[in-house]
Amino acid sequence: MDGVKEWLINHDWVQTFRSLIDISLALALTYMLLLVIAERRTLWMVRGVVFLVLATVASKLLQFNYLNQLLTFLLIGSAVAMAVILQSEVRRFLEQLGRGELLKMLRPAQQVTQNPDNIIDEIVDAIKELSQNRTGALLIIETRNIPIDERDFSVPGIKLSAEISRELIQTIFQTTTLLHDGAILIRGDRIVSAGVILPISEQTASRQLGTRHRAAMGITERVDNCVCIVVSEETGSISLAEQGILRRPLTSSKLRELLADRLILSVDREVVTPSLRSLGRKIRKQIFSLLSLIFPLLKSRKNI
Repeated sequence: MDGVKEWLINHDWVQTFRSLIDISLALALTYMLLLVIAERRTLWMVRGVVFLVLATVASKLLQFNYLNQLLTFLLIGSAVAMAVILQSEVRRFLEQLGRGELLKMLRPAQQVTQNPDNIIDEIVDAIKELSQNRTGALLIIETRNIPIDERDFSVPGIKLSAEISRELIQTIFQTTTLLHDGAILIRGDRIVSAGVILPISEQTASRQLGTRHRAAMGITERVDNCVCIVVSEETGSISLAEQGILRRPLTSSKLRELLADRLILSVDREVVTPSLRSLGRKIRKQIFSLLSLIFPLLKSRKNI
């Protein structure tokens, strides 16, 4: 116990406080950047860069000179590539920072949609009619308040920005229209675009699955915050793709249940990102756990 008191007296609290502020600001900046990115494919890239940084530091500490030099060159090249690849995310971050929306970036975002049940009903009723008529269809529905980057599409499609209605969805996928071969993108309570061409999944799929099914698997492999509804033109069966996994065949009632469970269409639903309060609770818990481990070690060392 005396050793702990001596350590507390002799410790440089000014330097500790400065270090805590430094770490807090770094964590806050990292948190804001992750909120702006908020995409699985991009987060994988960020994770790869972090791994390279750790490997470079480890090779430096272990004095692996040739490996450290190679990793340093690789890290510099990766940083330049990230700056080019993430230019839209960086631009969005700087725009929000320039508008003085710093606190807005730290607050959890929510998706506000009027009459969510009616929207699900319109989508499901349209899918049911298309299925009965064996009219092929492909719908991308965003499930969080994070817009899908159009770079994930092979062709972005035609902008519509129209209200969701059963009649409009059925009309778009009629074979006499120019947009029936592509997908429609639904965000909130609006049809954002139609005629969207999606990347094809590279997974080995059953021969029974057509191009629409593989496209649904392909976009959900790349993007976390969406689901894809597919109506088969040959059989009229209904499928739902999520994270590269295809669930089929589905009834209209089962589709309604899945959509109601996954879509964030109300203010009272799940928050997209954790609030700073919950993040602070997690950090405090980790700090207390670390202190509970340090103090017994100091005490045991004093007794020795």
